[in-house]
Amino acid sequence: MAVDHDRLFKELITTFFEEFLLLFFPHVHEHIDFQHVSFLSEELFTDVTAGEKYRVDLLVETKLKGEDSLIIVHIENQSYVQPSFPERMFIYFSRLFEKYRKRMLPIAVFSYDSLRNEPSSFTLQFPFFDVLQFRFLTVELRKQNWRDYIRHDNPIAAALLSKMGYTESERVELKKQFLRMIVRMELDEAKQRLLIGFFETYVKLSDEEEQQLRNEVNEMETKEKERVFELMISYEKKEKRNIAKRMLDKGYDVHTIHELTELPVEEIEELKERCTCQSRPEFCRRLVEIESR
Repeated sequence: MAVDHDRLFKELITTFFEEFLLLFFPHVHEHIDFQHVSFLSEELFTDVTAGEKYRVDLLVETKLKGEDSLIIVHIENQSYVQPSFPERMFIYFSRLFEKYRKRMLPIAVFSYDSLRNEPSSFTLQFPFFDVLQFRFLTVELRKQNWRDYIRHDNPIAAALLSKMGYTESERVELKKQFLRMIVRMELDEAKQRLLIGFFETYVKLSDEEEQQLRNEVNEMETKEKERVFELMISYEKKEKRNIAKRMLDKGYDVHTIHELTELPVEEIEELKERCTCQSRPEFCRRLVEIESR
């Protein structure tokens, strides 16, 4: 199944917008008033010439400290190489400015695996006159050394380790340091699940690598080791439950699901009952009434 990169990045940056700016654009972060932040609805633009539709990834309405007027921060994730990307950023800017008529700050996040020198501007010029120089802020994730970020207690840094520059031989160490960051930050369960799900989408260890990871975690200091193992086991169990739910939706029987996920039969039966109640609430209500008589 194809990965919806834009949706993943949008969910991540929406949840950790302030942390994103703090990590990559501290000079912007110090001016933003984070007491006034709202996320605007998606914008869909049609490129009539190319016959394609483009959806703006993220629009944030906010204020600068000490000012009353609103500004808009536009963040665009680019998950594939596109030579005309600067032109597209300018087109987005033009149409968004036409609609909102507010100061806008455009930011591009390049998240593909290639190493390139991406431009951060779009120009229109003649030999005798420069008509336009449109500029935008950029961060090229693959050019970031992941080890430079493991001391940051920043959830965005933890998740985006998975898209930074690392070698194949560093994959186990990468995930170990990611787990240590998550444990150290003591986030709530929903945020932990978001970050782990994002990381696991882009860094999938083999069975052999997972065993090596467990061996290395086992060598950690006792308290940290226990917390990391607890996090790993908790996430693995949730993933198995999600797989079981999808299999139940597709009509698989309980014993087949048990064999594939290793979840207890009783737990799968409970999931099945819950799935039935969600899809047939009136049936479940009557069943409860009958059993209570």
